[in-house]
Amino acid sequence: MLLLSPQNFNDYELIDVGNFEKLERFGQYITIRPEPQAVWQPKLSYREWEQKAHIKFVAKSSSSGNWNKLKNSPDRWNIQYRNLKFRLALTSFKHVGIFPEQAVNWDYITESTGALNLNEPKFLNLFAYTGAASIAAKAAGADVTHVDSIKQVVTWANENMQHSNLDNIRWVVEDAMKFVKREVKRGKKYHGIILDPPAYGHGPNGESWKLEDNIDEMLKNVLQLLDEEKHFLILNTYSLGFSSMIIENLIYNNLPYKPDLETGELYLQATTGNKLPLGVFGRFRKT
Repeated sequence: MLLLSPQNFNDYELIDVGNFEKLERFGQYITIRPEPQAVWQPKLSYREWEQKAHIKFVAKSSSSGNWNKLKNSPDRWNIQYRNLKFRLALTSFKHVGIFPEQAVNWDYITESTGALNLNEPKFLNLFAYTGAASIAAKAAGADVTHVDSIKQVVTWANENMQHSNLDNIRWVVEDAMKFVKREVKRGKKYHGIILDPPAYGHGPNGESWKLEDNIDEMLKNVLQLLDEEKHFLILNTYSLGFSSMIIENLIYNNLPYKPDLETGELYLQATTGNKLPLGVFGRFRKT
């Protein structure tokens, strides 16, 4: 099992984490946000946290809250990872527009797209959020289809594409399961697929998604979309109840052959020493 954390992400730093919160730097601005997995005590005192931070998220419920500005700071700003550029923003649900641990997957997408040695391989990003994986694939030369059920985050992804001086990503605002089933019926094939589903979610027409209930059916359909000759796939999940063995079983049970599967856990390394686990993944490729 692999334990992977982003390397050389100069515009991001997990400074400290603990007591169900994390102290992070995005570019030049430092935030305090909730973190349900940080059950230990932080290394720095809370006074040091608040001295460093520009902005703190204050939860009002399990799904929303407000940002309290401790220092002068904008509501929107830009950061960069390698050749990818992102617009960040303060949302009411504590996110800022990227999940930094996913840089590991962006690198794998870049590497795998090149390894296919194809002219514009077809890439599908499901549950695509603000599009970092889509942009990584597009920058590597892929023909990209981006699927998310929320129109506002697809618009945000389009802005990120433009910030990275790219174009011609196909944007689809739709329930991921409905999209995938339709593509299977049409006989569509993709050379690369990433799916990073939430624990819970809803489609644009109220369709319900629950990871434990739906991921096996989703993966069964997704695997039918892979090109038989050359392909790669990443399945990433963030759920407190999931382990990499679940990912392994899901992939092996739904494929007619056993791929050279890598499974593991993504984490962020805090400058003060602790490691923050942030999901499990499975990935394989055939080139």
